[in-house]
Amino acid sequence: MKKNDLYLRTQGEEADFERGSVFFVGTATVIISYGGFKILTDPNFLHAGDHVHLGYGLTSERLTNPAIEINDLPDIDFMLLSHLHGDHFDRVAEARLNKTMPIVTTAHAAQYLEGKAFRPPVALDTWEDVTIRKGEGAWVRVTAMPGTHAPGALRKILPPVMGSMLEFGDAGDEEPRVRMYITGDTLVHDALEEIPQRYPEIDLALLHLGGTRVLGIMVTMDAKQGVEAMKIVDPKAAIPIHYNDYSVFKSTLEDFKKAVNEAGFEDRVHYLAHGETHQFEVSTARQR
Repeated sequence: MKKNDLYLRTQGEEADFERGSVFFVGTATVIISYGGFKILTDPNFLHAGDHVHLGYGLTSERLTNPAIEINDLPDIDFMLLSHLHGDHFDRVAEARLNKTMPIVTTAHAAQYLEGKAFRPPVALDTWEDVTIRKGEGAWVRVTAMPGTHAPGALRKILPPVMGSMLEFGDAGDEEPRVRMYITGDTLVHDALEEIPQRYPEIDLALLHLGGTRVLGIMVTMDAKQGVEAMKIVDPKAAIPIHYNDYSVFKSTLEDFKKAVNEAGFEDRVHYLAHGETHQFEVSTARQR
């Protein structure tokens, strides 16, 4: 099912379809720049020593600082929120983000945000999509991907989560020029197998890792599952995020690097420290 398109104002800027970038702020917070769009994901701007509430009396301490402060964000076109958890949308974001910013998220998170006076978000169920356009030219289609945040009964006490497929194009394009998959806080599960059936060519995947554990149960992918997800969706390139920021994260980046090397994927994975940027180029052949 398709949601109504969103139309954004243009500032006269030209859309660059030859190159793009992913700037890593920390946790699952990145700024994606491509095709004239700047997209903020899962805003988390707490500092080391701050705590987030995970529900049912559970808390976690932040161990790192964000690469930039929320007031230093560039002009953002829209925000993509995988789910409503304190390490993905924190009290700083709630207080200081522009409440008129378009947001694409789950129905659960949308209801909360609208209640906090944010512009009514676009709420997507799995496989639903919305196209966001700038003027008559650049567009990005966001489709909700399947995600499960926990196994069994624990699923009932954690918020619903979605992954996202971002497909970028220009006026007249029938096929996207770039396809980017963001896993969200999911575990590897059977529904992921449908992603490569629908999207056989994925340029870049952002993997939420960390092996997060709640009550001793893993609720985000660890190193082994991160590599398994790569095998399933088969992206040309991947970037691990969400791996070292909170005390509930139990699977280290070193664990993932080891698993990547054992799988022979080392030439496909780009590692970013907080504040670093991955630059990518898009070939003319893919664009057309």
